[in-house]
Amino acid sequence: MDVIHSVAALRLRLQSEPNNVFVPTMGNLHAAHIQLINIAKPRAACTVVSIFVNRLQFGPQEDFERYPRTLEADCAKLRDAGVDVVFAPDEREIYPEPQTYVLEPSDLQHILDGAVRPGHFRGVATVVLKLFNMVSPHSAIFGKKDYQQCLVLTNMVRQLALPIEIILAEIVRAEDGLALSSRNAYLSPAERREAPRLFQLLCRTREKIAAGVRDYQPIELDVMAALAHHGWKPDYVAVRRQSDLQVPQAGDLKLVVLGAARLGRARLIDNVEVNI
Repeated sequence: MDVIHSVAALRLRLQSEPNNVFVPTMGNLHAAHIQLINIAKPRAACTVVSIFVNRLQFGPQEDFERYPRTLEADCAKLRDAGVDVVFAPDEREIYPEPQTYVLEPSDLQHILDGAVRPGHFRGVATVVLKLFNMVSPHSAIFGKKDYQQCLVLTNMVRQLALPIEIILAEIVRAEDGLALSSRNAYLSPAERREAPRLFQLLCRTREKIAAGVRDYQPIELDVMAALAHHGWKPDYVAVRRQSDLQVPQAGDLKLVVLGAARLGRARLIDNVEVNI
């Protein structure tokens, strides 16, 4: 496994590869990241994983400075997983000058997580496009836990005619249902016991929709109230169309229930798809 820190060295290394598949990460890797790698490996001769904590997608009051940076442990896990190339640049390598050219991902950046985290999806789309240009993969793997991010990046690739296939992986969960996330490390033991509640409430919402409920706002508000009652600070719970995350209309059959809420120092997001 080669650990590379510069764009020039990365491009030189990948010149010898007939094709590669790409898994972008911010590091602090866990079992869900390894699952992405397991999905990636059969798809190409070379598997590339990036580790980069991207300042552009963090708000001024968010956790950029304290986000866990565990490169040595991450590389050990990636070596065990059979990764070929790890691209671990520093900030100056990705942004050698102020990033004045950015990607604006349409109306999707202003709703749900985008409304709570202004500029977040601009930062995500901009850095992923730069990484795509550096790695030149034929496919890239992303997890569905960040459902809105998946739509933003899928739309970006389609509308910019990038020769890259976006492959979406199902959410990896702990035995109690909590979606695996690097930010779960912020949870205290008591908060970790409480954390599966978000998934449980989203599943109950899915059951109500499957049973025929079509007035979504009351059940969204009920879930937010239940979270608040148990010490959470909910940002949103929303029933939306899978295709564009807009409010469902009569006859829409493919829906998703999304939720985001703070529990202590951790901000957790999750979702469940509903096919009526």
